[in-house]
Amino acid sequence: MTDMEEPEDFIQQTVQKFIEYNGGDATSYEGELVTQIIETALKLLTEKHDLGQLKVISRAIKEMRYAYRVFNNYKTGPCISIFGSARTPEDHPDYQMAKEFSAAIAREGWMCITGAANGIMKACVEGPEKENSFGLSIRLPFETPTNTVIEGDPKLIYFRFFFTRKLMFMSHSQAMAAFPGGYGTMDEVFEMLTLIQTGKSNIIPIVLLEGENGAYWKEWQTYVTKQLLQNQWLSPEDESLFYIASSPDDGVKHILKFYSRYHSSRYVKDLLVLRLLRPLTPKQVKLLNDEFKRLVVKGSIEAVSPLEGETDHLELPRLAFEHTRRDFALLRQMIDRINDFE
Repeated sequence: MTDMEEPEDFIQQTVQKFIEYNGGDATSYEGELVTQIIETALKLLTEKHDLGQLKVISRAIKEMRYAYRVFNNYKTGPCISIFGSARTPEDHPDYQMAKEFSAAIAREGWMCITGAANGIMKACVEGPEKENSFGLSIRLPFETPTNTVIEGDPKLIYFRFFFTRKLMFMSHSQAMAAFPGGYGTMDEVFEMLTLIQTGKSNIIPIVLLEGENGAYWKEWQTYVTKQLLQNQWLSPEDESLFYIASSPDDGVKHILKFYSRYHSSRYVKDLLVLRLLRPLTPKQVKLLNDEFKRLVVKGSIEAVSPLEGETDHLELPRLAFEHTRRDFALLRQMIDRINDFE
């Protein structure tokens, strides 16, 4: 470093040279993000973080990098995360239902992501077979971390932290299914519902299933209705964020219908853009404006061409409007309405 250089400039230039040395382009947006990651890591040395905090940060980054690399190597189709108890015996109706459901959704070209343990997770690897499955294993002192079906598979990923494991479930899933389980299952279900309800995650179908003659989800829904909805801790449309399926085929049909016309969405500056597989008629767009005007800050819902700044799925028709960035359960109902149009 010369006498004329500021320390921050010297560090940034050194980091950029290091990125170039490792085959990256420091001037690209990707290079800028990696530069920020490295600069953030260097600040840990001067901000008096203790050893335990440094270990958590280091381990979390390593887990995320490795997990993303594994998923990036197997981008073969949409993924569904499936949750449920690791203690469900193999002769239980829930186990058989999970096996049938995972096999049925795999036949539609979907990959299944499970926790890789026994019980429901083992059933959901046996159903589609491990070629169509990811296993996200968490090390626990009291349960077998990995079932024998997916053990040794290159799509099996081990985690120390629940939060990095959850991130992989959430960020790679176009749907979620849950079977009866304990605290862990409830944690996953309520977290996904919360993320969608608050707009922190993409809206995806959430399907709840169980074996024949089971009452787990019906009683759960009764609790949600009596304690959460009736106390006004939920909005009435929030119950649209989940669907209790009557059978494996019913669960699969619900998921496939969600993507029958709707494709995906993203924000472009102030506008929410809904990408569709087939365009809507002017009459249908008008109906959306009449029924869902609560979602619009100003202006109206309009059919548009790809907006400046969009880079993917440019061939798809679109709807765009200035969204209130709230009432995401009502937005889910609007997606259902779009899929219901003939």
